[in-house]
Amino acid sequence: MPTFQYRALQSDGTIATGELDAGGRQEAFRQMEGRGLRPISLAERAGNAKAKANGKAASTKTIEEPVADTSKIPKLSFGGGNKISARILENFTRLLSSLLAAGVPLSRALVILRKEASTPLASQKWKEVHELVIDGMSLADAMARSPDVFPRVYVAMVQAGETGGFLDLVLAQIADFQSRDKELRGKVLAALTYPIILVILSIVVIIVLLVVFIPNFMPVFTSFGGELPLLTKIILAVSNAVRHYGLFVAVGLAMAVLLIRNWFVSEKGRRTWETIILRAPVIGKLSAQFAMARFCRMLGTLLAAGVPLVQSLNVARKSIGNQVLVDAVSNAIERVKEGSQLGQSLSDCRDLFPGSALEMISVAEESGKLDQELVRLANVTESDLDRNMKTAVSLVEPMLLFAVAALVGTIVIGMVVPIFSLQQYIK
Repeated sequence: MPTFQYRALQSDGTIATGELDAGGRQEAFRQMEGRGLRPISLAERAGNAKAKANGKAASTKTIEEPVADTSKIPKLSFGGGNKISARILENFTRLLSSLLAAGVPLSRALVILRKEASTPLASQKWKEVHELVIDGMSLADAMARSPDVFPRVYVAMVQAGETGGFLDLVLAQIADFQSRDKELRGKVLAALTYPIILVILSIVVIIVLLVVFIPNFMPVFTSFGGELPLLTKIILAVSNAVRHYGLFVAVGLAMAVLLIRNWFVSEKGRRTWETIILRAPVIGKLSAQFAMARFCRMLGTLLAAGVPLVQSLNVARKSIGNQVLVDAVSNAIERVKEGSQLGQSLSDCRDLFPGSALEMISVAEESGKLDQELVRLANVTESDLDRNMKTAVSLVEPMLLFAVAALVGTIVIGMVVPIFSLQQYIK
């Protein structure tokens, strides 16, 4: 019978370490719960058949808690011609999980995937990972060498699977998470597509009016010789500025965008912007729902795979993408380490978790179905987010149309009013 080494919290808040014999990880967790222990880490000391099938021995080290670092917001999706796409990474993850579950050694599985890569870039990346693994590096560390391909949250989940000896299961969970995350992002993008296109077309129409349409009226107004209405003067002045100084304005706007972007990249700027977003009337709620859905799905996925609670929380918080919310969850993790219940510890994260969600988490934790409830809560939140997005977009679209119509109508009226005055002078 396998022997497991554990590190856990006791009822008095102190940390205990020891060993126990169990037929599997789930049985080991049940024994620890029977002793009143809250697992921090659990690793098989020897004889881990799954780890041997993966071509490496089980590790008994615990995962070091990662320091929050959002200098680059972690995402589970990629794009661009010079990067590994989200679909390629998902296929790689799912196939690697299937090969390991079938008993194929890790090194051989990586060779197979390298040969079957759909693009030369993917083949090169899988080859780099394979070479690092056969040199003795863990799979997680090898993947961490390519942060442009494997996000930090991805690497953290792989590290959890390697340490616990269930790498194939974690990889399958990662692939499922990637698929759901891509679907959720696709819904958000689809909801925003029409408003974005409408704004772009509106800007183009206004520029054409100012640069092409209005200059044709200037000779008429010049020959008119009368006093032009104030609205017409303003429109003519704007048109003249766009035609003669449009390039300088464009350069100025580009420099302003660059400065704003650099400010967003900075720690202070990013936190300030994220705080503003969370406090916004409609966008704040949608952003919080999006972060909550990703966090709950990630945490539920890890717990279902057998990863201890504290380690799961440390990995799941990286998926939030908002440093203000990450800090709040980090404080909750510290309270969990001290022995508090998860639902109670998350009570300070009101921007992320509403009261009803905290109650459901607390009840699920007491009943031992926390992983299932978190996944269900993620599904419910995603459905609610989809409805709220559609409602918000349905309100924004007529407002944009009204704004565009009002602006174009103002320009047209400003050009037509002097013509009526000209007709009166002719009479």
